[in-house]
Amino acid sequence: MVIQPEIDLLLSKVDSKYTLCIVAARRARQINDMLHGVRDQALLTMAPSQISALTSTKPLTLALDEVASGDVSYERVQDSYK
Repeated sequence: MVIQPEIDLLLSKVDSKYTLCIVAARRARQINDMLHGVRDQALLTMAPSQISALTSTKPLTLALDEVASGDVSYERVQDSYK
């Protein structure tokens, strides 16, 4: 269940709930991949408490926050299979 940001705010940023799902999932995947790269490098140089602080927020939560703030955009591509 999405509590924050509110679903109405999220849906006002995209054209449908399906688009919201795809945009948020793709952005969460990007964040997750980035965090794994940072985490792998951090294991060599950072203290464990610093590493856990780096990854305390889930990627999907970060992605939804970015959609709500307008930091994530998308482009609708015409379907060429018609």
